[in-house]
Amino acid sequence: MSLIQEKVDQAIQILKEQNIDLWLTFVRETSGVRDPILDFLIGDNDLTWPSALILTKKGDKIAIAGNLEKEALERMNVFSEIIGYDTAVSIVLRETINRLNPDWIAINTSKNNVHADGLTHSMYQFLIEYLSGTPYVDRLISAEPVINAMRGRKTNAELACIQRAVKITEEIYQKTFDFIKVGMTEIEVADYMHALMKEYGVGFAWPRENNPAVNSGPNKVVGHNGPSEIKIERGHVIHFDFGVKFEGYCSDIQRVAYVLREGETEAPIEVQRGFITIRTAIEKSREAMKTGVTGNSVDTIAREIVTDSGYPEYKYALGHQLGRVAHDGGALLGPLWEKYGDSPNQLLEVGQVYTLEPGLAVPNYGYIGLEEDVVLTEEGALYIGEPQREIVLLGR
Repeated sequence: MSLIQEKVDQAIQILKEQNIDLWLTFVRETSGVRDPILDFLIGDNDLTWPSALILTKKGDKIAIAGNLEKEALERMNVFSEIIGYDTAVSIVLRETINRLNPDWIAINTSKNNVHADGLTHSMYQFLIEYLSGTPYVDRLISAEPVINAMRGRKTNAELACIQRAVKITEEIYQKTFDFIKVGMTEIEVADYMHALMKEYGVGFAWPRENNPAVNSGPNKVVGHNGPSEIKIERGHVIHFDFGVKFEGYCSDIQRVAYVLREGETEAPIEVQRGFITIRTAIEKSREAMKTGVTGNSVDTIAREIVTDSGYPEYKYALGHQLGRVAHDGGALLGPLWEKYGDSPNQLLEVGQVYTLEPGLAVPNYGYIGLEEDVVLTEEGALYIGEPQREIVLLGR
């Protein structure tokens, strides 16, 4: 069974669980504007003319598409019914929905998850026009809960890809730490990591311009910024944020190193204290991750450990879901801030993969931010790969 077949079957089980009769993905010219959910329904294929992909809780798997793309859909062996057309999708779509007669139709609109918000405004208008005069106009609901569950609950095949991506990321980090020398620029380090990615045959979990982020010393502005001409010096904390994509699935890991000054055998106390604070925040929040708790409750634990230790509050969420993209949407380990909508109030589920990434700045040294990837199981959140438990010491 292909990964797409697995995910489509999973989606039908989710529709049954949520008692939603029908889920409709309505798209056109997907090479230009691509609904994020298409990765799970048709893979890398594109649909040109207006097309409808329909799944029902009864198990129907229906694709309505232009006749020029009907054969390509058939070869996928995903949809049990494929309806082609030449001139107008409206009649076929209306007839199909009438035949299925759903009480509820979930469509891809969402206030909280950009990956569940793939229905464009114009396609929504077309849908309303095509269903005009039927009772189905008043039966449209958001597919956000369906998509959240489908993206979040990783199958064994999906998790295996993430695990491999994490393993490769760890290996590249280790080789990079062996490579770094005092006097190198951040850009030189990033170029080396890019060369290793090419050797491993992996892609970028986010754009290469700021992947990896390499932040050396106290004068670098840390954020979604790329490496610069800043040179690595003794006494610098070097912070990394790096992720790869393996067979369509991502890693997202932050690491910290310290460049020893002459005569030093360990990092200064201030750096060690910052590192221990972040390690503690990660471990305590990981221990709190259980099925059915809110993301906000987990975020609060890490956030209070950092602020109670006397450091400023970091201005981002503790962690996000990880999957086909680095920021995979759905439930968020975050504070109740306007920009995060209702995502921090959503409940954690088995199979979801999250990052844990608190951070703080140590004056005169640099930024300490760790990021670990974990998967939620019945027993709690388990690390994917090996977490960083000690500061990497460079320049010996």
